[in-house]
Amino acid sequence: MATAVLQSASATGAGGGKDIINDFSIVAATVNGSGSQTANMTLIRALFHMGIPVNGKNLFPSNIEGLPTWFTIRVSKDGYIARRDGVEILVAFNDQTVVEDIRLLPPGGVCFYSDELKLFNRSRDDIIYYQLPVKEVSREALDAAIASGAIRKDDRLKFKGRLASMVYVGVLAQMLGIDMTAIRQALENQFKGRRKPVEMNWNIVQRTADWARENLPKLDPYRVQPMNETAGKIIIEGNTAGALGAIYGGMTVAAWYPITPATSLADELEEYAAKLRKTPDGKATYAIIQAEDEIAAIGMVVGASWAGARAMTSTSGPGISLMTEFVGFAYYTEIPAVIWDVQRMGPSTGLPTRVSQGDLLKAYLLGHGDTKHIVLLPGSVKECFEFGHTAFDLAERFQTPVFVLSDLDLGMNYWMSEPFEYPAKPIDRGKVLDAEAVKRLGREWGRYKDVDGDGIPWRTLPGTEAPGAAYFTRGSGHNEYALYSERGEDWLRNMARLAKKHETAREYVPAPVIDQRQGARVGLMAFGSADPAVVEARDRLAKEGVETSYLRLRALPFSESVRDFIAAHEEVYVIEMNRDAQLASLLRMEYPELATRLVSIAYADGLPLTARFVTGQVLAHERELAGAGR
Repeated sequence: MATAVLQSASATGAGGGKDIINDFSIVAATVNGSGSQTANMTLIRALFHMGIPVNGKNLFPSNIEGLPTWFTIRVSKDGYIARRDGVEILVAFNDQTVVEDIRLLPPGGVCFYSDELKLFNRSRDDIIYYQLPVKEVSREALDAAIASGAIRKDDRLKFKGRLASMVYVGVLAQMLGIDMTAIRQALENQFKGRRKPVEMNWNIVQRTADWARENLPKLDPYRVQPMNETAGKIIIEGNTAGALGAIYGGMTVAAWYPITPATSLADELEEYAAKLRKTPDGKATYAIIQAEDEIAAIGMVVGASWAGARAMTSTSGPGISLMTEFVGFAYYTEIPAVIWDVQRMGPSTGLPTRVSQGDLLKAYLLGHGDTKHIVLLPGSVKECFEFGHTAFDLAERFQTPVFVLSDLDLGMNYWMSEPFEYPAKPIDRGKVLDAEAVKRLGREWGRYKDVDGDGIPWRTLPGTEAPGAAYFTRGSGHNEYALYSERGEDWLRNMARLAKKHETAREYVPAPVIDQRQGARVGLMAFGSADPAVVEARDRLAKEGVETSYLRLRALPFSESVRDFIAAHEEVYVIEMNRDAQLASLLRMEYPELATRLVSIAYADGLPLTARFVTGQVLAHERELAGAGR
């Protein structure tokens, strides 16, 4: 068994001799496809079972396997869940990145490293090193697993990385004080109670924890203690939450094409629909189709929705581009559709597995000609679930495509949440005429007539058995009775009604979440997964003497409360993850008389925002204003 290798005498803990409890970050630097995800999820779930607020973020490459990946676990006694700028504890299992990973540690940081690293050297004397016995433990564990029949001899190489990763689970459990019962519970959860993989991994964890107890003196200040901050909560990814929300919202058809980071939403949709959406005799009450491309996927969704299904797709930015013409067609023909855009940094030549909020303008205005769409902006996994079913109600109520803009950070990473609530309201199918209503109206009914003054017409569904119920669906050139028309007055009348319908939507979309502080001259505004960084930044700003109000936008179009919020503050900092200040631009377009109050903090480097960055940007601008005499 390997012997302990510790730091040089000059290294001291970051806490200056004091224990740092439940307030640090761990990064596991491994190789994509090596099986480290099981180890990382075991740690997260164990910490969660201990009642400690925890969040996990996976930074992974765009290839299948072989390139570096970093999984960061943040524990925060204060409940903060945003990404931090740095990490205190490094688990170094990748020769390609170990030199840079060590360089990024703060003085007093901790490096747990595999004894299999070939390029490792103790290049710094101000951090603490612990060598892990990966080579011996993984070899012995593989021999035992093959002998017991848990794995086949031919699969030795396949399982080597997976079992090696469990070495750092055992050592971290011992060195940080992670409860072993919680580790066992996490493994049971991870492997869904399957005895052989649970026991195989548990044996490694126990063995390496015992080894660490005997061979590694505790020299760093970091440790965990049980809390009671996760009782009754769940831990889940946003894509899983969105899929469940869609199922509980009555989804009957989904068509999709694989793309990171949206694929797992469709995968989870298929998995849970198979459990929740079958008749007592086992027949599926839904259809989920992997199409040949994104164009086909949105075409299937529009066709199914026209026929009366609740249909959806999930994609990311490049897929949205391909869907443009069909989405515009659905807007003008007024066909419901739900489109999940799990945003990413860019196309295949960009940073496809990094996070961004760069599709806001595109989603809101997508189409050819004058189009404006309803866009939902979930800021938590709970809202992913809620908007999963709300999107269908809005799509059918307004007879239009509805976008749900999530992103990679929210969609593919693990978040704590209160349990989801079963939808309280019945399904809203909007203005649908049955056969009796059509017969009663006779020639008075027109597919695109605004009879209620809200811009929303009444529709029929195919198969409605009444004379006059059928109509011809075509593109934008039609009159109130769905008859083909190229007359200018018909076009103008239809466009004015569509604009009125969009205005009506302001009263129906989810309202912003507003925390308005009495006397605060500074306002903050953000949406989506920027929220955790802003929440933490507000506490930091308060310590610096800057009291702030906060509006978290949850939907487009804007409600009147957005204008009121801007008007109530001297400066409103608009915080978003894109280059071109897309939200700030929309606000300036909507409220030109208030444009000078808006200050853009737009930043996108592919990583989630941090509270330190937001705080620094606001303070720098406030000092600039103070220097100018404001």
